[in-house]
Amino acid sequence: MTVIGKIGELGKAVARTTLTLLSLSLYCVAVAQEPVRQTPLPSPGVVAPTTQQPTTAPTPQEQATPRPLYGLQGVLVETLDGKTIASQSTDQLFNPASTIKLATALIALQTLGPDHRFSTGIWTDGVFDKATGKIEGNLYISGRDPSFHFEHAVLIARELNKLGIKEVSGDLIVSPGFTMNFSPSATRSAEQLYDTLDSTLRNTAAIRAWDYEKTVLSDHANTDPAPSVAVMGGVAVGAVSPTAKLLVTHKSSRLVDILKVLLCYSNNFMAERIGDSLGGPESVRQQLIAELGVGDSELRLSSLSGLGINRASPRVMMKVYRALRAELKKRGLDPSAIMPVAGIDPGTLEDRFAGLAWRGSVIAKTGTLVRTDGGASALVGQMKTASGEVLLFVIMNQSGSVSRFRENQDYLVMLIQNTRGGPKAFDYKPVTMAMQLSHTESTVAVSDEYEPKPKSQ
Repeated sequence: MTVIGKIGELGKAVARTTLTLLSLSLYCVAVAQEPVRQTPLPSPGVVAPTTQQPTTAPTPQEQATPRPLYGLQGVLVETLDGKTIASQSTDQLFNPASTIKLATALIALQTLGPDHRFSTGIWTDGVFDKATGKIEGNLYISGRDPSFHFEHAVLIARELNKLGIKEVSGDLIVSPGFTMNFSPSATRSAEQLYDTLDSTLRNTAAIRAWDYEKTVLSDHANTDPAPSVAVMGGVAVGAVSPTAKLLVTHKSSRLVDILKVLLCYSNNFMAERIGDSLGGPESVRQQLIAELGVGDSELRLSSLSGLGINRASPRVMMKVYRALRAELKKRGLDPSAIMPVAGIDPGTLEDRFAGLAWRGSVIAKTGTLVRTDGGASALVGQMKTASGEVLLFVIMNQSGSVSRFRENQDYLVMLIQNTRGGPKAFDYKPVTMAMQLSHTESTVAVSDEYEPKPKSQ
C-alpha cells in the first residue's frame, strides 16, 4: 500500500526523482492518529504537494513494503510564502521534545541579542604582593556562563598570571549561579575550577582541553609555562564580598555561537541555563504566546530543554520556526548559523541525510524522548530542492518506536525533495564546534589597588 523503503537504500539512490505524488500521500497515512495498538491504523487525509510528475518509474526498492508504524503523527510542510505542501493533524498537541529548544533560542535572541556574551568575574578581597606573586586573601568567581569549561578556567589562570598572580592564600569562593563543565552543582563546579586553575592539580581532560584550545587559537607556538594559579585555602559557595575588587572579566563566546553548539548537540543543560536567564519556562511561554499570537492552551512548557511534558502542535511549531527565521534574518543571519546542517555538522544530525546527494540539504532540530509519552520524536526545520526552492517542515511523532519515527521522518523529507526534482545543498561553510566556543574575551582590571600594601598599614 505504501512506498516506504529503507533509508539506507534511498541514500544510495543518489539522484533519483522517481517518487510519485501518490507515494507522498500514501506515506503520510502510514502513521496512525490514535494510541499505540498491535496493528496499523488508518489516519486522516493529507494534502499532497503539487509539482511535476517524475519522469521515471519507481524502482523495486522504492516500492518495498515498510515495517508497520504504530503511534501518532503530525505533519506540516509549507513553502516560504505559506502554501501548504503536506499536512496531517496540524492542530493536535504533541510532545515537541528537544525541538522546543528552537523556541528557547528565539526568545534568547530577541531578549539578549546574537552578540551577547556571558560574563564571569574574578575578584579578590585581598592584597597583592607583586614581589611574591601572591594574593593575601580570597579569590571570588561570579557569573552564569552556560558554556564555561576546562579551557576557560585555564584562560583565566593565564590572565591572572599576566597580572603577576600565581598564588592565593585564602579560599576559592564561587557564586551560587556559577557552573562549569555543564555541572548543575556550584560546589562541584568550584572543585573542578580549583583543580583546573592549578597546573599541579589539573587533570588529563583539562590538559587535553587546553591543548586543543591552543590549537584552535593557533597558539601552539607559545612556549610559556602552563598557566597556573594555586589556591591554598578551601572551596566554598557564596556571594562576592562587598569589599572585593575586580581583577579580570572573562566573557564567553557570542550567544549565536553558543546556540550553534547547543542545538547541534541538543545540550539540555545549556538550554536550561539560558532559559533561566530569560525568566524560566512560564516567562518564555508567555512571551511566545504574545509573539506568535497563539492561544493559551496551544502551548504548554514544563522545561526549556524539551525534557518532560511539553505540548505544542505542528502549526505552533511552524510559527516558532518562522519567527526564528525572521529574527535571524533581521540580524543578518540564516538558520545554519545556529542550527545543525544534516550530514555535515557533528551532533544529532551528523548521520542523518548523510548520503552524497542529501548531505547539506536539510537544516533542522531533532527532538527525542525515548520513554516520555510512550516515545516521542520530532524534526523541525527546512529542506532545499534541486530547483533551489526552500520548504519548511514540522514532523512530530509520539507513542511508538523512536528509531522508526526517525527513519520515517527522514524518508518523508527525502520523498518530498524527490517529488520536486531531488535535493540540493544549502550554501554553508562549516566551522568546528570547538571554534564556536573559543571566541572568548578577557578584560583585565588595571589598578594600583593591587600594588603591595604599604608597610605602614
